[in-house]
Amino acid sequence: MYKQLKNKERKISVIGLGYVGLPIALEFAKKIPVIGFDIKPGRIEMMRNKQDPSRELSSKDFEECDIHFTSDPEDLKKAHFHIVAVPTPIDEHKLPNLTPLLSATETVGKALKKGDYVVFESTVYPCCTEEDCIPVLEKASGLKYIKDFKVGFSPERINPGDKEHTIKRITKVVSGCDNESLENIASVYDLIIEAGVHKASSIKVAEAAKVIENTQRDINIAFMNELSIIFNKMNINTYEVLEAAGTKWNFLNFFPGLVGGHCIGVDPYYLTYKARETGYHAQIINSGRFINDSMGGYVAKQTIKKIVAADKDIKNARILIMGVTFKENVSDIRNSRVVDVYNELVSFGVKSIDVVDPHACPDEVKEEYGFEMKNQITNGYDAVIVTVNHKEYVSLDGTYFRKISAPGGILVDIKGIYRNKINFRENNLTYWSL
Repeated sequence: MYKQLKNKERKISVIGLGYVGLPIALEFAKKIPVIGFDIKPGRIEMMRNKQDPSRELSSKDFEECDIHFTSDPEDLKKAHFHIVAVPTPIDEHKLPNLTPLLSATETVGKALKKGDYVVFESTVYPCCTEEDCIPVLEKASGLKYIKDFKVGFSPERINPGDKEHTIKRITKVVSGCDNESLENIASVYDLIIEAGVHKASSIKVAEAAKVIENTQRDINIAFMNELSIIFNKMNINTYEVLEAAGTKWNFLNFFPGLVGGHCIGVDPYYLTYKARETGYHAQIINSGRFINDSMGGYVAKQTIKKIVAADKDIKNARILIMGVTFKENVSDIRNSRVVDVYNELVSFGVKSIDVVDPHACPDEVKEEYGFEMKNQITNGYDAVIVTVNHKEYVSLDGTYFRKISAPGGILVDIKGIYRNKINFRENNLTYWSL
C-alpha cells in the first residue's frame, strides 16, 4: 500500500474537510493524488476556488496540490487509503454523539474494496474504532475486517490558529490492526510529518492517548479556575499569583479562563462515558468538567455584582461582550462558552447586550446561539467584558475603554491582558479579572 501510494499508483481520500481534514488533505496532495470529500457542496465549491471555509489556510496553501474536491460519495471508490476526519461532538446531555462519525464510516464502507485501508482521526473513546466503526464498515462493504481490509487510528493534533505547531511539526501517533497495517500507515504519514511518527501498540492505546491529552489540559485549567474563585474571595489577583509561582522551574504553566471548543470542552466527556460503561465513576475528570462548565455563569455573576456595587440599574445597564469564538485569533465558535456569559446576563434581566468579534461569522453565531452580533462598537457601556484575547484586542488601551464606557464603567478582563497595561483609576474604570 505504501509503495503504491508513494508511486502515485493509488489515491488517498480524506472524508471531512474541516479544521482537521483539509490541512491533512492538502499536505498529502503535495505528495500523493487526493480525493477530498465533504457532504456540504457549498464548502466544496469554496475549496475548489482555493478558499478555506474555516479561514485557517490561505489560497497559497492550495497551490501545487493534486486534489479533487467532491461531495459525490461515488468518487471515494477511486481511492484505496481512506482517512476519516469528521467531528465527534457531544449531545445536549453531554454524551458522545457518534452520528457524524458513523455516517462517514458507512459512506466509506460503501466505497471499500479488498485491500483498502481506513484510518480514523476523529477523537473517540477507547475501543470505539473496533466496537462501533468496524462493524459499520463490514456491513456496508460486505467485506471482512483484517482479511479484506485494514484499519488504523491516528488521532488528529491540529491546533486552530497556531502557525508554529502545524500538522507537519507535531509528532503523529499511529496505530494499526496488525503489524503490516501499522508499518504501512506509519510510512504513509511519514511522507508528510517532519516531526516523525510514534507507533502505538494498538488502536485502543492510540485512542486513549488522544482522549487524555485534552482531558489533562481540562483538569489543569479547572484547577486554575477554582483557584481564581478562591483568590477572588481573598481579593488576590490570580494572574499575579501565577506569575510569582511560575518562577519555579517545574511549575505547570496553565491559566484560568472559559474552556470551550471542539476538543478540551468535549473530549473528557468521551472518556467519562466509557468509564461509566466499565462501572467506574471518574471523579476528578467530572469535577474538572463541572468547574469549567460553570465559569461562564460565574463571570456573568461577578459582572452583575460590580454593576450593583456601582449603583447602576441592572435592567437598564448596557453591556458589551468582546469575543465569541472559543479561543483567540480563530473563527471557530463551536462549543464557545461565551454564550454562557451572555445567557446568564439575560437571566438577570439585562436587556442591552452587544456582542462583537472580528473573527466570528455573524450568521453562524445567529444560527448556533440565537443572538445577533453588532457590526460596530458604540459607547456608554456600563460594563465591557473582554472574553477572548484576539490580536485586535491585546493592543487596546485605557483611553479606548474610557471612550466606550459610561462614567464609572466596569472592565471585565477574563484573560488578564490589561492587568499591567492600563491605569484604571486615571481612566475612571473598575477592573476585574479571573
